[in-house]
Amino acid sequence: MVRQITQQHTADDFVIYPESDGKPMADNTIQFRWIVYIKENLEIMYAANPDVFIAGDLLWYPIKGSDQKRCAPDAMVVFGRPKGDRGSYLQWEEENIPPQVVFEILSPGNTRQEMENKLEFYDNNGVEEYYFYDPYKNDLQGWLRSNKNLTKIQNINGWVSPRLGITFRLTGSTLEIQHFRLL
Repeated sequence: MVRQITQQHTADDFVIYPESDGKPMADNTIQFRWIVYIKENLEIMYAANPDVFIAGDLLWYPIKGSDQKRCAPDAMVVFGRPKGDRGSYLQWEEENIPPQVVFEILSPGNTRQEMENKLEFYDNNGVEEYYFYDPYKNDLQGWLRSNKNLTKIQNINGWVSPRLGITFRLTGSTLEIQHFRLL
């Protein structure tokens, strides 16, 4: 007698998670330069640590079964996950660890509503630190998780990121990011 064992599947097992949202990584050279500057310097800072995953413009899906709930931060840092290539960041396949730090670089095409939606997404999905920089206005804003929510950082100039150990300084015309310790 042969007994057939079948695996139970749920609808979530058949969801396709696209690796592209069809949007360009950057709208212009200024935005692109800042995205690359932040992402690549983070890569250099954590090059010796195999358990820090850093990505730029990578779609992040926080919930299995939801292909519409997603975001592609300009740069993201995930502590506790190995380096390596990924088509997208499927959080449930990454020990359910969300990115702890995300960066967004504004372009003239970003709307206020779009940025509010991103803040809400990051707040709802466990990001610990969120920074966005507008290179056209030399304006940096940041949020830090306090209790259960992201709270705006009031004095961002000279701020030291608790997770990354980098200092943000706004000079008269640009943002300087100073690296002073490795975790």
